[in-house]
Amino acid sequence: MPTARKSSSAKKSSTAKKAAKKSSGRKYSPKASKSVEREMRAFKEGKLKSGSGQTVRNPKQAIAIGLSEARKSGAKMPPPPHESSNGKNNES
Repeated sequence: MPTARKSSSAKKSSTAKKAAKKSSGRKYSPKASKSVEREMRAFKEGKLKSGSGQTVRNPKQAIAIGLSEARKSGAKMPPPPHESSNGKNNES
């Protein structure tokens, strides 16, 4: 009977290893991380400006600016999220 337990626990550990290995890939490249880090530093110093010239006051906006810059420079990252025209999920 103890051998049955070992095989079931071994099965669980092997599936856990597969799951860990599958998710070990980076979602954002180091280049993208550096871009976001640079923009966050400028945000904290109060020097980050949006496209309209206004000072950025929201950290999420600073992150979005950093990701946008990384996309323009060709860094590896997932595509931007697609939103519907009114900003809500409309499933008709």
